[in-house]
Amino acid sequence: MLEHFRLSHVVAGFVSVLVGYASSAVIVLQAAAAAGATEAQQVSFLWVLGVGMGVATIALSLRYRAPVLAAWSTSGAALLVTGLAGATLGEAVGAFLFSSALLVLVGLLGWTDVILRYVPRSVAAAMLAGVLLRFCTGMFALPGAGLLLALAMVAVYLLAKHRMPNYAVLASVGVGVVGTMATTGLDLSGVGLGLAGPVFTAPEFSPAVLVGAGLPLFLVTMSSQNLTGMATLRAHGYNTPASPLIATLGATGLVLGAAGGFAYSVAAISAAVCMTDDAEPRAERRYLVTLWAGGFYLLAGLFAATVVALLAALPQSLVMAITGVALLATLSNSLTVAVSQDAERDAAIVTFLCTASGMSLFGVGSAFWGLVLGVAVLQWRRRDGLRAG
Repeated sequence: MLEHFRLSHVVAGFVSVLVGYASSAVIVLQAAAAAGATEAQQVSFLWVLGVGMGVATIALSLRYRAPVLAAWSTSGAALLVTGLAGATLGEAVGAFLFSSALLVLVGLLGWTDVILRYVPRSVAAAMLAGVLLRFCTGMFALPGAGLLLALAMVAVYLLAKHRMPNYAVLASVGVGVVGTMATTGLDLSGVGLGLAGPVFTAPEFSPAVLVGAGLPLFLVTMSSQNLTGMATLRAHGYNTPASPLIATLGATGLVLGAAGGFAYSVAAISAAVCMTDDAEPRAERRYLVTLWAGGFYLLAGLFAATVVALLAALPQSLVMAITGVALLATLSNSLTVAVSQDAERDAAIVTFLCTASGMSLFGVGSAFWGLVLGVAVLQWRRRDGLRAG
């Protein structure tokens, strides 16, 4: 029995969850705030995300005897911060359910290749890069001491990235917190242990929000989260079937979306922490690590009120710096993928610029129009190439 309770399993499981929360929980709360969520509803977001990820992680890890770690879609949360501007929480919930329903459909029918044929990774990556750009540039626009703190956090991130890449964001966040405590201080008087619970909101299905936020959320979750997560599993020798994982996580979103479970996906970066030899040298036993991670997810969800109170105590400048640093790797990867194919580069650039502009047309946000323009340019270039041939 002691083999099932190795300290390395516990530590790796805890660190994987800590990395996920420290790097992007603030982005989730920003997405909730963008939809007009109250404090109780913001707590609900983190409650259903933690509980949903915990249950899904434990169930899938046991089912496939593989280190399958669920995660929220960090990229999707960043997209929602802008995509939900002006929407009601009910309309946001409608977009969550719409996106999750598409994930279930793709998982059940195995349409991943079809989606990638019509919306290639380069265009989807360019859309994501356009969404993330303002978050990463925002930390360099902070005034005075906030800018110095952000620069220090970026420096630590870049140094740690080459020595301990899985913990680079965590190290940067640690420096930011210590630096804030040493200068302006942190008021933690309002932080205490307290159980939370879900708050359900009736969905409203607004065509503009479904198209402007729900559809891009689905595409970003598929392209930047699920495909990356599956690639991480494959790179470590696990041939876990993709369709059941995507369908299960989509179904989790259908069940919990009305309380704030906006997007559940297969984890990549945090999952890699669970797949190292330090965590468990035997590949067939690494699912035990993600079982611990699932348990920590459940605890984080049940005590979501404490997590929200802790994040609320952070100064806005620190929150912006954490957000920017947390998304640097995703932005870098998205830009790399976007321009990697010569034949798709023009379409990717148009998608990136349109999305980053923040334009709105017919009540639909720039992420959708960036996709439309990018796919249109891509199809035009392909037809032009065929005529030339």
